[in-house]
Amino acid sequence: MASDQRVIFMKNFGNKALMRQQSPKRAAWAGALAASLIMLPSMFGVNPALAQKAERDSLTYGKLIEKVNQNQVKKVELDETEQLAKVYLKDQKPNTPPIQVRLLQDNKELINQLKANNVDFGEEVFSANSKAAAGLLINLLWILPLVALMLLFLRRSTNASSQALNFGKSRARFQMEAKTGVKFDDVAGIEEAKEELQEVVTFLKQPERFTAVGARIPKGVLLIGPPGTGKTLLAKAIAGEAGVPFFSISGSEFVEMFVGVGASRVRDLFKKAKENAPCLIFIDEIDAVGRQRGAGIGGGNDEREQTLNQLLTEMDGFEGNTGIIIIAATNRPDVLDAALLRPGRFDRQVIVDAPDLKGRSEILTVHARNKKIDPSVSLEAIARRTPGFTGADLANLLNEAAILTARRRKEAITILEIDDAVDRVVAGMERTPLVDSKSKRLIAYHEVGHALVGTLLKDHDPVQKVTLIPRGQALGLTWFSPNEEQGLVSRSQLKARITATLGGRAAEEIVFGKPEVTTGAGNDLQQVTGMARQMVTRFGMSELGPLSLENQNGEVFLGRDWMNKSDYSEEIAAKIDSQVREIVNTCYQTCKELLQENRPLLERLVDLLSDQETIDGELFRKIVAENNSQVPTEELTTVVSQ
Repeated sequence: MASDQRVIFMKNFGNKALMRQQSPKRAAWAGALAASLIMLPSMFGVNPALAQKAERDSLTYGKLIEKVNQNQVKKVELDETEQLAKVYLKDQKPNTPPIQVRLLQDNKELINQLKANNVDFGEEVFSANSKAAAGLLINLLWILPLVALMLLFLRRSTNASSQALNFGKSRARFQMEAKTGVKFDDVAGIEEAKEELQEVVTFLKQPERFTAVGARIPKGVLLIGPPGTGKTLLAKAIAGEAGVPFFSISGSEFVEMFVGVGASRVRDLFKKAKENAPCLIFIDEIDAVGRQRGAGIGGGNDEREQTLNQLLTEMDGFEGNTGIIIIAATNRPDVLDAALLRPGRFDRQVIVDAPDLKGRSEILTVHARNKKIDPSVSLEAIARRTPGFTGADLANLLNEAAILTARRRKEAITILEIDDAVDRVVAGMERTPLVDSKSKRLIAYHEVGHALVGTLLKDHDPVQKVTLIPRGQALGLTWFSPNEEQGLVSRSQLKARITATLGGRAAEEIVFGKPEVTTGAGNDLQQVTGMARQMVTRFGMSELGPLSLENQNGEVFLGRDWMNKSDYSEEIAAKIDSQVREIVNTCYQTCKELLQENRPLLERLVDLLSDQETIDGELFRKIVAENNSQVPTEELTTVVSQ
């Protein structure tokens, strides 16, 4: 009994002494450790069963001495720094963690008992600094994500404030000397436009040549043309040749949803341009900001209109801008405001149209510089085969041919890759060939009908190729290419085109009968109706006389044309429909007569096309010349030689 009381007294005394003797540094470490232990259970939770087991397996200082005296202790590890003892009992299972016992400030009695009972014991010394660092690291695991999150919010707020301050600043890309890598030598096929713009470069480089005779530097140059003709490329060439500061911006970058931002950006752009004069400003797609004013609903308080008003003022307002030349590009000149197009703002309007035969040949020469092309390929022949192609189309054509060459593992581009590339650009990607069936035979009659009628007609363009290989949405294709550039088209040529376009439907009806005609002529009929209607309403090629009854552009412009107003009465409309129907029916009847007269030739060509799937235009015209006396041999010989 006395022994138990002594043990209890020593335990209480030891705990009080421990609490009194702890240093302030250790107390701080203990506080950090306690805070970490408080946070960890809140994150991960505490298992009640584990807590009860830890309480059951714990030992007091007094019980440890008892177990030592009872020879139940196997090993003891003493940690004087932390005042802990790790106890391994003899009846413990392997891999069981040791029992931790809180020690006293003076443990001579425990050490003596361990020595007396031959218990293996040792001392472990751990650095207090490492323990404190471990506790600090545990705390930082929770603090660092919070600090990172706060920094992220602070950075976003800073960016938002800076964007708010720069919201009205111009977004134009600025270069002191625009190193676009494009010169006038790299621009081909649009010689007239190049001459106009070379004068602008001379104005910037040597203005004294013009001011000496009283000439005034133009304020602006407007490039007008369809997409892909080289408007942006010309602007790059001007920037590369002029060697002056160059600003480039798109029309859509002026306009924002907030009122006044577009006008502010225009002011800022011209302010920067005045500081760097003489200089160039290039505005691409100016129709995004330069549309006609008053075309909206609900008055003129439109952000785009305010931007346009500011642009008009900066270009030719009260102050004026000396030494600043503005170059703008658009493919919709019809929607631009009249005040923007007057002299003093855009003094010059340069038309950048699709190139002619010579221009296409020059463009192909430029784009063929960095490509390996077989010497047998004639760029002039490619230019003849691609009427209506723009510069972008021709660049894409040679690029597709180069891709096909690499895919076929050839060393140079041959005429075969060029032909396939033309077909792919015009009609789409090649699809799986048709199998021998009734459908393939019907498509062969349809395509040969187009080609045969077009060849038999004097005023039609010569056939270039007939094929049954599907491309894009078409199951078969027939190509015609003109011998020369055609700026104007005669009435006989239009009727020949209508007749040849109806050749596919006529061949189906002659061979299979009316009940078996298919929907394959749907697109043909749309083209035929459109051409016939234009002959009547726009070109005055009917019995109604030389009258233009419809505008070229029938689109409604909001604010100007609420609806398409008819320029003629209902009686004239009925006559227009009658004339369109008469033109189409007459051409269809002519087409059927030609095919019926040449039925054996039609069958021969269909057999040949079904067997070979593709007939070249030269071979097709030669077969027609040999089997048809109506076609003059001299004319066909000339066509074949071309």
